[in-house]
Amino acid sequence: MGFSLFGLIVSIVVLAPNLLLLWFPPRGRNIVAQVPQPLGWVERAGQALCLVVPAITQPGAIVWWWVAPAAVALATYYGLWGRYLVGREQALLYASLWRVPVPMAVTPVVVFLSAAAWLGNPWIALAAVILAAGHIPVALLTRRAIRSAPPE
Repeated sequence: MGFSLFGLIVSIVVLAPNLLLLWFPPRGRNIVAQVPQPLGWVERAGQALCLVVPAITQPGAIVWWWVAPAAVALATYYGLWGRYLVGREQALLYASLWRVPVPMAVTPVVVFLSAAAWLGNPWIALAAVILAAGHIPVALLTRRAIRSAPPE
């Protein structure tokens, strides 16, 4: 245990864009998927862990080249937020990119896994795996609910 400035920065740069939803919520109706309660708990636990664990665990041996995949995934994530802000439709939060069905759920996991390798910190990797176990299935369920909802 101990403070990690790099870990704190990773948590902030990945999770801060979600605050955009406060000022720029989706236009139109908001489809809410039926998510099994345990899956919702896993998603929330993963989000909380990915916010806190990188900042409160000291890095191990830093491997600088892992910054590159983290930066690419983060840039992709920011680009996806830009795509959402242009159209401000809920479906854009769950729209595919290339062959990835829910990239806005996948890219934060990639950033945290890359950060775990970069900072030599298995605790961040564990937090990212928990996030993936909850966030990706919830995003897929929400995507399915949006696609199957009758048009307005």
